[in-house]
Amino acid sequence: MKLTSEILKAKAKELGINCIAIGNIERFRNAPTLMSPITYFPGARSVIAIAMPIPRGANRGIEEGTHWHNYTFYTYNKLNAFFRPMKTYQLSCFIEDCGYEAVAHYPAVPEGNGTTRRPVAEGKVPPDVVCSIRVIAAGCGLGEIGWSKVFLTKKYGPRVRLGLIFTDCELEPDPILDTGTLCLHCGACTKSCPGGAIPDPKDENARITVDFGEKKIWFGDVQMGRCTLSHHGMNAECSPFLKKEFPNMAFDVRNSQMTEEEAYILSYSVAGAKWGRKPGSHAVIDYYNQIIDHTGYFSICGAKGCIRACNDMMEKAKREEQSFHNPYYKKKSWALPLQPAAKPAGVNPYREKYLDEHYPGIRENEYVCPTAKKK
Repeated sequence: MKLTSEILKAKAKELGINCIAIGNIERFRNAPTLMSPITYFPGARSVIAIAMPIPRGANRGIEEGTHWHNYTFYTYNKLNAFFRPMKTYQLSCFIEDCGYEAVAHYPAVPEGNGTTRRPVAEGKVPPDVVCSIRVIAAGCGLGEIGWSKVFLTKKYGPRVRLGLIFTDCELEPDPILDTGTLCLHCGACTKSCPGGAIPDPKDENARITVDFGEKKIWFGDVQMGRCTLSHHGMNAECSPFLKKEFPNMAFDVRNSQMTEEEAYILSYSVAGAKWGRKPGSHAVIDYYNQIIDHTGYFSICGAKGCIRACNDMMEKAKREEQSFHNPYYKKKSWALPLQPAAKPAGVNPYREKYLDEHYPGIRENEYVCPTAKKK
């Protein structure tokens, strides 16, 4: 069966895929070797990018500060790893029913994938090829990489997760969007990011440029260590769970220079940690431990700047095709203070709380020398 871009897009719509675009392989000829679809599939002639929507309401629980599960489940982990791949799989099967090979690509992070394995044979590259899904989706014309590095589409703005399919079918490509077609470069993401990870859009030295040959695009050089610390719950300004267990920590993420990998190591180590002297399950942070057990992932900041603030501005500017009867922001977003409410006293809060409740007065003079003279 002959396959054309028109036929493919009609099938995608039938499958419930409302955002789809196609790029020719020539646009990715200069991609880094370990991020290239050509390294992945040398016979590829076209790259297909799709986007599935994040329901606007799935962010509501974190916006209200009352419910966290939905963001991890419906807008991130399961949308990326379950709901969206079902559509990618169905479209890939259709392409192969037409007689062309379809290689579905998992949306991993290329820089974080690591290259620690030797080639399987002489002349091969290491077996760690992972494409930058946002860059390739922009090269297909699916949308635009916004200033915050979050991907924007005409229909849903920043509320999307992406998928890629490489095929040996030569399809008619879509045009690449100019930078600024969707992104306002208004700075809302910069101001609202709780980790201070997003640079000022006025700073031209903070731009990353990608050249597709026929067109160049650019976006912000986000400090990914700060982004990861906030996203994965190591920022007390946006994590009530961290604030509860470490009220005196005052770790200033906004001035951290940690790399993304260092941030991942710290965040996941704390999330899975146990401490024997802590009552109950001994989990250092109960919620992180619980949600990882449920979903295999955890996200805490709820994309306060890069998705929520961006979405609000794009809706106001009418740069999203999907519209709503009510505005997204109904009040000022909450934030937690970085510094502790009072100067900490004592050594072991679990021990001290228990003794004070069950043995009043037994700790008298524990941290004060009874013979010391007051000045």
